[in-house]
Amino acid sequence: MTKLFLLGAVALALAACGKPAPIESVESLVADPARLKELRAQCKADHAKVGDAQCNAVAEATRRRFMGGGTLYTPARPQASAASAAQDGPR
Repeated sequence: MTKLFLLGAVALALAACGKPAPIESVESLVADPARLKELRAQCKADHAKVGDAQCNAVAEATRRRFMGGGTLYTPARPQASAASAAQDGPR
């Protein structure tokens, strides 16, 4: 009987525990710079309280905002001027 009571008490205690706050997605943070700034400050102040998953999402959103959408920079090829083409001669 005592084991059953103890098991019930443990189950009740676990049920009373609140669910963790949902983690904001990287995309939503990229779209909302004010919220991103707020969460960056919270992660800097108390990383353990905010949590690893949320702080990792904040770091990824910051990286995406800084680096852009991931499109690599491809510079245009310099065009030869008419003067340099005349100096080279016919090919």
